[in-house]
Amino acid sequence: MKFRRLISFCALFVASLWLIASCNQAPDTAGTTDTTASADSDAPPLVLGYSNWAGWWPWAIAEEEGLFEANDANVELRWFDGYLESLQALAAGQIDANSQTLNDTIAFTIDSVEPQVVVLVNDNSAGNDKIIVSEEINTIEDLRGKQVALEEGLVDDFLLTLALEDNGMSREDVEIVNLETGAAAAAFASEQVDAVGAFPPFWLTALEREGSKELLSSAEYPGAIPDLLVVSQSVIEERPDQVQALVNTWFDVRQFMADNPERADEIMADRADVSVEEFQQFKEGTRFFTIEDNLEAFSEGEGMQHMPYAAERMTEFMLEVGLIEAEPELEGILDDRFVQAYAESQES
Repeated sequence: MKFRRLISFCALFVASLWLIASCNQAPDTAGTTDTTASADSDAPPLVLGYSNWAGWWPWAIAEEEGLFEANDANVELRWFDGYLESLQALAAGQIDANSQTLNDTIAFTIDSVEPQVVVLVNDNSAGNDKIIVSEEINTIEDLRGKQVALEEGLVDDFLLTLALEDNGMSREDVEIVNLETGAAAAAFASEQVDAVGAFPPFWLTALEREGSKELLSSAEYPGAIPDLLVVSQSVIEERPDQVQALVNTWFDVRQFMADNPERADEIMADRADVSVEEFQQFKEGTRFFTIEDNLEAFSEGEGMQHMPYAAERMTEFMLEVGLIEAEPELEGILDDRFVQAYAESQES
């Protein structure tokens, strides 16, 4: 499942470098290879990682419908059962690009073998991240002194922090119970805690508790949880044409989704290993980005919908809760040249 973490992995990263390298030598451990596009066959393919999140399932459409090849994108699409593994793989230089969040990009680029660069916004979480509460809790203020289970540093921790601050409170006013998201949802469902922060499919488990309900979701905080295409700096420097081909492919995928909704949903549900009916629930909480949305997201401005602002706010959060020890260098982490080029190509 998609463990969208915000962690400083000092010891974890060092310990995992050997593990990742050795696992990747064995079949089907760190990730399974889906396909290699035939374009640009004289050069090695760019290895793009993705994992279980609604905003990234569309990459499977590019594979199934030949859209990588149509855009001359020489890509090896690699599925990771664990999102954390994909983050570690990019940080260790095991893959060239990955599907990950802005907060994780900030946290993981600190100890990466080379800088990580955001080149595309796939989507924003628009309701898929939720704070689920017990029957007697009806307002944010009611959370005071309550136990909230979540994966500390996860985007749902960030979501909760934003909501608390908007209501004159802080994380100090609640008792954070740090659990892996699946375990957090199970603890809430079994009435061990008062609230839980979760993303799909875990909030389905949380809502099995009698009287439970959604208190707030990412729909109330546009831009707080952007999901991205991130590539290593060397790829941008050495193969910018392939980065552009990846970005172009994404927008072709979005067009396919608009033109062939039933086929697109079938492919994505299959990749997510859920029924088409279950898939619809998750899709509703995902706001896929247009090219216009991308241009706005990369631009300067006040508000979480502008990634330069969001990156600063997320960095402050990570420093406050001790997830990173020093402020990372944010200059160069966002590169809009590829979405700008795509936009210009559509005007001609």
